[in-house]
Amino acid sequence: MSSSSTAIDVKIPHGDVSPTRRFVRSICYYSLYGALFTLFSCVSAEERARQGARESAEARLASGRMYADSVHILDSTRQAQLEAAESVFPTINYSRLYIADRSVLDSVRKTFDYGNSKSERYKTFVTLNRRVFGSVRIGDTVVVPDKVVDDMRAYAVFPQLWIGAEDIPKLIVISNAMQSYACYESGKMVRFAPCNTGTESKPTLPGRYAINWKERLRISSLNENWKLPFNLNFHLFAGNAFHQYYMPGRPASHSCVRQFMDDAEWLFNWAQVGTLNSSGRVARFTGTPVLIVDMFDFARPKFGPWLDLKSNRGEKLELPEHPMEVEEALIPISQIPPSVRGSLPDRDRYKYAEDTLRARGVLRKEAKLSWSIEYTRQKQEKARRQQQAAARAQQAPATPAPSPPPPVSE
Repeated sequence: MSSSSTAIDVKIPHGDVSPTRRFVRSICYYSLYGALFTLFSCVSAEERARQGARESAEARLASGRMYADSVHILDSTRQAQLEAAESVFPTINYSRLYIADRSVLDSVRKTFDYGNSKSERYKTFVTLNRRVFGSVRIGDTVVVPDKVVDDMRAYAVFPQLWIGAEDIPKLIVISNAMQSYACYESGKMVRFAPCNTGTESKPTLPGRYAINWKERLRISSLNENWKLPFNLNFHLFAGNAFHQYYMPGRPASHSCVRQFMDDAEWLFNWAQVGTLNSSGRVARFTGTPVLIVDMFDFARPKFGPWLDLKSNRGEKLELPEHPMEVEEALIPISQIPPSVRGSLPDRDRYKYAEDTLRARGVLRKEAKLSWSIEYTRQKQEKARRQQQAAARAQQAPATPAPSPPPPVSE
């Protein structure tokens, strides 16, 4: 038998061909594919997160730009409103005038209608100088305008429009520094007037108050000689009030707000008093709000900074953006009449008020507060004691007259 041979080409895959090794290889491939899938998935998620962050940042930036644009537009609108309100009145330039002699004084009196309180010129002069015309003397310095306007708001140191007070029906703001006040209705000034506030020892302190009650002619409870027309009380315990009284052109009162008669009458009729609670007492802060925004510079020897104004176009006083959030006025207990201290709410607030005011710099180191003295009560107590003494003297038995001495015999 012959033999033959056939070549058989057997193609064997590279590597292990055993079932076990093929299984291991499959596991490795699947692991590799899983790792690559996870890697690509992570990268994709991270990229998506970065993309989302970029888009969010771009959205915030766009929103910020829109907000900034809207604020800019709002600010521009408000600025335009403020400028429009101020432009209602013409520019009025002021000059300081030294009353060197009688001829200068006579000239001023003639120019501004001295003695005629109904005259626009007269009213302008006393408004600008915060004093009665008759108090002007040789040696004084006064401020005079280059034109006269019949509306005293033209001379205001407050803004004609108070945007922060637009939602408040009526509001009174006082500047101790500039010795004047303004009345607002829904943010629009309706009255500007001069005033003289409290001395350094009896100051009219800054903060928030409200009109409580009114009396057409008030006889002061502190001194019966003080007759106060058109009295508007704005602190129930300290007795602070608006009223007419002599105005020397500088803080001069016992913490009250002095005015000229026509201004006092107008304010008396315009302001709203507080409402009564169930016990018949005035509920606090229910009348027309009153804000006092600053203090007078008592280091100044004579008169005040209104003499330094160059025109009615100067910088206006800055007013609170949120008027009703202004802190209630801090009143030291020394400024409260002794007869009402027992009824003070939150007595400690009054007790420590002076320390707080000094710490804040509202009161100068040199300032010495005078204690509230009830002169009328003292006078009444003195009269009562005298009456009691007289009554006791009448009730006491009469003292017999001494017997004459016996005759002396020689």
